[in-house]
Amino acid sequence: MPTQISTMLAVSDPPAAIDFYKRAFGAELLWQIGDPAGVAGMSIDGARFFLADENPPSTRSPERAGHTTIRIELFVDDPHAVYENAVAAGAHPRNPVTEHTHATVGSTPALRMLQGSVLDPFGHVWLIGKFLTVV
Repeated sequence: MPTQISTMLAVSDPPAAIDFYKRAFGAELLWQIGDPAGVAGMSIDGARFFLADENPPSTRSPERAGHTTIRIELFVDDPHAVYENAVAAGAHPRNPVTEHTHATVGSTPALRMLQGSVLDPFGHVWLIGKFLTVV
């Protein structure tokens, strides 16, 4: 199996988070441990991520910690539609989807992309975008 990297999001209410990610991003529940879920594996178009019930003091959700230290990058074919769907499902809009150009170092051309961001109900920041320049 090739090496993979994924994220496990600490959330205050795993069943509510499962429901939100299904509605907001079309996520699929792959498995869960516990009933109600304490840990769950999910996938968005084959990209896997995990949820875990917070367990203070070692694992705290962004809600309890008062901040988040990561941004989740979700690259999709239609960032405008995914952004609007996430907001309709209960995410808080942060930045609308707009076009950005980023200078790069070396011979790589400048990167053009569409990107916006939302804050999910559990305190996690999701950047929703699409590369317009092939990387």
